[in-house]
Amino acid sequence: GSRAEPSRAAGMVQQGPAGAPGLAAAGEATAATAEVRLSRRRWAVVLLFSSYSLCNAFQWIQYGSINNVFMRFYDVNTFAIDWLSMSYMLTYIPLLFPVAWLLDKRGLRFIALVGSFLNALGAWVKLGSLKPYLFPITVLGQVICSLAQVFILGMPSRIASVWFGSREVSTACSIAVFGNQLGIAVGFLVPPVLVPSVEDVEKLAYHISIMFFMTAGVATALFILVIIVFKEKPLQPPSRAQALIRSRPTEEYSYVKSILRLLRNVNFLLLMVTYGLNTGCFYALSTLLNRMVIHHYPGEEVNAGRIGLTIILSGMVGALISGIWLDRTKTYKQTTLVVYIMSLVGMIAYTFTLSLGHLWVVFVTAGMLGFFMTGYLPLGFEFAAELTYPESEGTSSGLLNVSAQIFGIALTIGQGQIMDRFGTKAGNLLLCSFLLLGTVLTAFIKAHLRRQQANLDNEQT
Repeated sequence: GSRAEPSRAAGMVQQGPAGAPGLAAAGEATAATAEVRLSRRRWAVVLLFSSYSLCNAFQWIQYGSINNVFMRFYDVNTFAIDWLSMSYMLTYIPLLFPVAWLLDKRGLRFIALVGSFLNALGAWVKLGSLKPYLFPITVLGQVICSLAQVFILGMPSRIASVWFGSREVSTACSIAVFGNQLGIAVGFLVPPVLVPSVEDVEKLAYHISIMFFMTAGVATALFILVIIVFKEKPLQPPSRAQALIRSRPTEEYSYVKSILRLLRNVNFLLLMVTYGLNTGCFYALSTLLNRMVIHHYPGEEVNAGRIGLTIILSGMVGALISGIWLDRTKTYKQTTLVVYIMSLVGMIAYTFTLSLGHLWVVFVTAGMLGFFMTGYLPLGFEFAAELTYPESEGTSSGLLNVSAQIFGIALTIGQGQIMDRFGTKAGNLLLCSFLLLGTVLTAFIKAHLRRQQANLDNEQT
């Protein structure tokens, strides 16, 4: 049970279920006459979100990208360091639904404030872990950052819908997802440079402290900016679909019913599994990359970071191109399938070239893999928003992320164990087989583009 509350107080109008009786002609008439206008602030909002998302993603991978250095400093095994990145996946799973419920009850600004605050708090806690025996403190800091992530990951499609017009919504979503990707890229590039692999523990602590201080400073500045810049929603709705949602009575929205409706939507369920498989493979690959590269190319920590950077940067180009392509063509299903097949091809190429002994070849295959695998992320969010309109985007993208985190933990542990026993090639073949499964399942999704339909119907009236 959800009590019917006037959600105007929260500064947010909630969405009614598909085919709700509240969709009376009156509501549609108001929507048709409502003035649709784009706000100048929208770019500031999406860029600020992207920035604190970047900072949070950096904190996710900053241990994994110099796995061997932190193992030596804290005197723990690889599995303990892997858990620092898996903690992000683990906290997300139980907390997604409470946070998505909060997003609907309290609105975008509240979620943005909490997310950026926790991100800064976690960064400051890590500064208390600069002695080898203080590993539990660094774990605590990382867990706080992982809580912040729950308030960040499901936001891109909601920010895009609430602030952007129907012709730029996919591009805006890509920009919002971008920040997180760029953060992972910086997390691969910067730690190996700031924290060289030195023997002396005192020197090591000094290098680590510089990295932690810089992160805490940036995270705090971003939190202050969120307080100043981030608003709930623009004065006028940016699209017909948003005008329709705003004009709707709020009583008949129930969060639990919304989730149950999504879980009865077969096409969305298929997308949920395929998105989880693709993104889970990406999480496993990112977490274990340092170990794989150093296994075949000893002493190449900095290049291992650069290979991670290459995966992400080419992926960001892929994500931007796919966002613009979707806004132009609206070919959701075809694009998703092609990108999925190419992710599989890239993964196979990477698997069989990693051990050849030529670092430049690894750079090339990793770049191709990243272009498609990371380029897939905003595609999944946008396809889900289409398949599930008028449900809340926070709910649909949240379910996609839960799927990704579950597969991410399973594949990271699975691939890590296989790598320890049978080597890196066997571990990567595991990912190839799951990407093959995902490609086959993607072919079965039927593209019912409900959000497009709503915008079209409205233009006709």
